[in-house]
Amino acid sequence: EVQLVESGGGLVQPGGSLRLSCAAHGFTFGAYVMSWVRQAPGKGPEWVSAINSGGGTTYYANSVKGRFTISRDNAKNTLYLQMNSLKPEDTAVYYCASARRTYTVRTGDRGSYDYWGQGTQVTVSS
Repeated sequence: EVQLVESGGGLVQPGGSLRLSCAAHGFTFGAYVMSWVRQAPGKGPEWVSAINSGGGTTYYANSVKGRFTISRDNAKNTLYLQMNSLKPEDTAVYYCASARRTYTVRTGDRGSYDYWGQGTQVTVSS
């Protein structure tokens, strides 16, 4: 069974840090490009970051550039998102998504991905 399972979300104060993980099951993780997408209450999905299949190329939305770092461990079938200097506007449900493509997918459109996780809540508040 194909699964993407996110973890690591929670409540954090502004300026704090969190590390999200996404464990992949049931498919050849290393053959897929990966993305993080978030959705805040009352808003549409927003693409956050992407990484190529080998992990050597990364992309970030302007809203998180310099604060978030995406990485992957293909031996562990796991994707990560290190989030530093968190702001209240980072509050959202964070999803990981995968696509078997030769290019990274940089969109919040769920239909552009092959697999999508169930999400983990991140709340930034004092």
